[in-house]
Amino acid sequence: MLNRYNSYFENARSASRKSASPVIINQVLNDLADAAVAQTNYLLLENQKDLDLMDQKDPKYDRLKLTSERIADIAKEIRNIALLESPLGQIFSDKTMPNGLQISKVRVPLGIVGVIYEARPNVTFDVFSLCFKTGNVCILKGGSDADHSNRAIISIIHQVLSDHEIDINKAILLPAEREATDALLNAIGYVDVLIPRGSQQLIDHVRNNSKVPVIETGAGIVHTYFDEFGDLEKGANIIFNAKTRRVSVCNALDCLIVHYSRLRDLPKLVKLLGEKNVTLYADKTAFMILKGHYPDAHLSHARPEHFGTEFLSMTLAVKVVESFEDALDHIAQYSSKHSEAIISEDAERAETFLNQVDAAAVYVNASTAFTDGAQFGLGAEIGISTQKLHARGPMGLEELTSYKWVVRGSGQVRP
Repeated sequence: MLNRYNSYFENARSASRKSASPVIINQVLNDLADAAVAQTNYLLLENQKDLDLMDQKDPKYDRLKLTSERIADIAKEIRNIALLESPLGQIFSDKTMPNGLQISKVRVPLGIVGVIYEARPNVTFDVFSLCFKTGNVCILKGGSDADHSNRAIISIIHQVLSDHEIDINKAILLPAEREATDALLNAIGYVDVLIPRGSQQLIDHVRNNSKVPVIETGAGIVHTYFDEFGDLEKGANIIFNAKTRRVSVCNALDCLIVHYSRLRDLPKLVKLLGEKNVTLYADKTAFMILKGHYPDAHLSHARPEHFGTEFLSMTLAVKVVESFEDALDHIAQYSSKHSEAIISEDAERAETFLNQVDAAAVYVNASTAFTDGAQFGLGAEIGISTQKLHARGPMGLEELTSYKWVVRGSGQVRP
């Protein structure tokens, strides 16, 4: 399996031994941003070839779609990455031992980073930019749904690298075929870490089959709990934004939990959602309250499978709980440990929520839509890690580094 793709991995390993100065790296990134904007028409043309093959009702359609505005935003994020200070060479521990040895911990690249992703062409730009800034080589395995888009993007990246006389194998895009995924999962000795971005099915497949270390960037099953001490106006706006801003992304709201003492406010809490034609799957209590106060065409009884589902569409589950503890229990049972929020004016309760909810990002009185590398000041992200080893939450520049121990001596030998 590996031999067929050996040349890709060998090229990546060779490229990983070559470095560029911080000045050149930033020039490349700024030139890439300019090239992306200049090549907007080309990117949209190739992207449309992919869009034409996908049902517009598919939740992945919005993620696949490029627009002039989205390309401009991508370019802005690339420029932001260029402006950020590189973590490489940062010394975050430095001490001199009694025997005179000087021992330091210094940030270094992870090495060769493999990323497997689905219909998300922006990931191609993001991953390259973050990896290049941190001295890493990226091996990309995009989905067949976005292959025209990804090929167009990688051609622009390679042209910019060539213009600066930098090895184009700093960024490698594997064929879209499934066999390439299997090869990447087995690329022991070539790939240092593998990061899946996509559906839970994709993530599970990578985790269960990879022989290469994996950092999980999990699917987002996101909850917002409207507490008995929640502000109604804040809550309505936060819930509307978290659900409808962009439904196809992993930080979008999937389940609204409401304290029973605020049932009278539930129709007002979801009024904006009704105007946006969001379908609510409401539990028995919520359904009784909403019946006649929410569009009938978009109100249905919740079934057990609606809780713990990442909808990626204009769909929201609604759960009523009798206590704050019940809300915590519901989140603990169904959360994917991505992003969770509470709307409450009670400071003690909010702190308890922050301390007890196990998720990569926890919020008080704010939309979960902010779980994003750019919004967190990271420039962009390679994914949202939902695990606890190495990195958690949006993975920016620092999260794409490891460290080495640097030991300086003057002839010491160990007794």
